[in-house]
Amino acid sequence: MVTLAQVENARSNMGPDGLVSTLVQNGVISELDVARTLAAQNSMEFVDLENTQVDRKLIDLLDADDARRYQAIPIGMRDGILIIALSDPMAMHNMDGITYKLRREIEFVCSTQEAVKKLIIRYYGDADDAASALLKGVTLPSGTESKEDDDETEKEGDAPIIKLVSLLLLEAYTNRASDIHIEPLETKLRIRFRIDGVLQEMQAPPKRLHSAIVSRIKIMSRSMSIAERRLPQDGRIQIRLGDKSVDLRVSTIPTVHGESVVMRILDKTSLMLGLPDLGFLSDDQAKFEQCIALPDGIILVTGPTGSGKTTTLYGCLNYMNKPDRKLITVEDPVEYQMNGINQVPVNASIGMTFPAALRSMLRQAPNIIMIGEIRDYETASIAVNASLTGHLVLSTLHTNDAPSAIARLVDIGIKPFLVSSSVRAVVAQRLVRKLCTFCRAAGELTEYEMAALQVEPGMLKQASVMRPIGCDKCRGKGFRGRMGIFEMFLVDDEVRNMINNNASTIALRQRARELGMRTLREDGVRKVLSGMTTADEVISTTMSDLE
Repeated sequence: MVTLAQVENARSNMGPDGLVSTLVQNGVISELDVARTLAAQNSMEFVDLENTQVDRKLIDLLDADDARRYQAIPIGMRDGILIIALSDPMAMHNMDGITYKLRREIEFVCSTQEAVKKLIIRYYGDADDAASALLKGVTLPSGTESKEDDDETEKEGDAPIIKLVSLLLLEAYTNRASDIHIEPLETKLRIRFRIDGVLQEMQAPPKRLHSAIVSRIKIMSRSMSIAERRLPQDGRIQIRLGDKSVDLRVSTIPTVHGESVVMRILDKTSLMLGLPDLGFLSDDQAKFEQCIALPDGIILVTGPTGSGKTTTLYGCLNYMNKPDRKLITVEDPVEYQMNGINQVPVNASIGMTFPAALRSMLRQAPNIIMIGEIRDYETASIAVNASLTGHLVLSTLHTNDAPSAIARLVDIGIKPFLVSSSVRAVVAQRLVRKLCTFCRAAGELTEYEMAALQVEPGMLKQASVMRPIGCDKCRGKGFRGRMGIFEMFLVDDEVRNMINNNASTIALRQRARELGMRTLREDGVRKVLSGMTTADEVISTTMSDLE
């Protein structure tokens, strides 16, 4: 029987894992008592796993990574229903995740954390052994180890933290994550990966390790102060995973519960894309190749933040990167380093702004210039002048559609006659998730989807509409990777006259439609009917497309 005095004593000496854990550590209650109580509270059967033997066929239903992530293991079948034991009956997200992955009827039972952990090790192996095998392919930044030896904050006891952070980076990379979010909440630490543009919560270590994890990441960056926790900091980490070099852009910001960390994973191999890999269908690809083969002018890629504009520009640079051409870029920051291209980073603190860099770049006699983003009049003016003096300029703008880019340049302060003389094409884009080719299956469009996408019944005769299923390759999501949907606005003589006469965006859009421009939604429809993505993806991504 637990006394009030014991509870008060535990409360006054409570550790970071809470009151119950402190009572267990003090020997007041046992882990078995806690597990039985939680099982009863959640109307769940308690199972003693001490001498449990499990059929290997059942073990194979749940892979090792998921068993460790969810702290759960299949232990039997009952009337055709799979029985899975887990250690935390209150972790509803774990049960939902397992049910979604296995897509079958499941009965969850409860056992102690230690018993579940031992059974997982018995049938799936020790996670530390698996980690060691994986970490053989991870090479940390040069100089990191020596710095750790000299740093007073690093001790031999920090080795598990070093391994934990390395495993976190490796897991994010192998899952094709673009970002890692480490967020301290009031009572726990939350770790999320952004995979194919969608945040997915992962199993997180105890919150008491948060400070050590953040310090380790700062040390790896070699440019961030582990003593400074009150101000935002930025850094960069470079590691090798096997034969691949991976850059990580690190950002920390103080919150009420500690420092929040976001790491952007910059995989150089993801940039070595051809135009079809970006999502261009054959006819749009032919038009786009004609545009980027022009000797001069401005080609703009537009869209909101996170719509893949930079990846498209790098795809263009990769396509045009030949020994007979000189390419220079000015970026803030330089996210990806590419061989054969002169890349200039912006550094406003020393006066290296976009305009300053552009002026110097023109004296380098380039054939092609890429500007990370046109943000102000001075940058736009230099870009226009560069295009008029025989350079091909690639850049991005933040607009909702392609014709709006013209009005945006005029609003910045560029004269309409200069806009009409310099702009050759504008490409608006969005990103949609691609269906997993390993598990997609034939599907149909609902009446709502057909109406929203303006799909006529006759268009379905030659179509191959697909739907997501979910498998190990796509982590049960049904989608794997992303691609662009595009709206290409080509500037001809009549459009130039309209720009000179201050035509409205609506009038420009009507003329573009007459020239055969497809809207973002129409390009998405083609990809839905080709079985590349789903109607829901296109509808949700192109809500502003009213045509």
